[in-house]
Amino acid sequence: MPPNTTAAPVERDPRARHAPLPDTASAPAGRDPRAWVAPLRSSLVTVPLMLVSLFFAGLSQMACGACTEAELDRFDPSFETAFAVFRYGLLVPVALLPASWFLPWRRRHAATRIVLAVLAPFAVAVPVLSFAGLVDRP
Repeated sequence: MPPNTTAAPVERDPRARHAPLPDTASAPAGRDPRAWVAPLRSSLVTVPLMLVSLFFAGLSQMACGACTEAELDRFDPSFETAFAVFRYGLLVPVALLPASWFLPWRRRHAATRIVLAVLAPFAVAVPVLSFAGLVDRP
């Protein structure tokens, strides 16, 4: 007779348990004890930066206090448009700050929280630069 080439099936012991695999998804899901650091630093920089830029943008209307009638006719409409763009542009950092604060304080949201917190102060520069570019200064 030819030798048996088929192997007999290996039976498992029903009492044997598999070793649990490490759960990589549960590790970053824990509470992050330093979740408040990035939003706080961002708030301490962004809020004063927004207030100072709003103050100087409001003061810049006085730049044309001694303008001639022709200069004033160019300056006023450009200032109104630029100031509206500036105010609506400040809504972006105003939205980024609470978003960085109100994300769940879990480790898996740490990167998103840091990105939002870092973007908030830089988002103030966009309305400031657009305001400076839109105003037709005398």
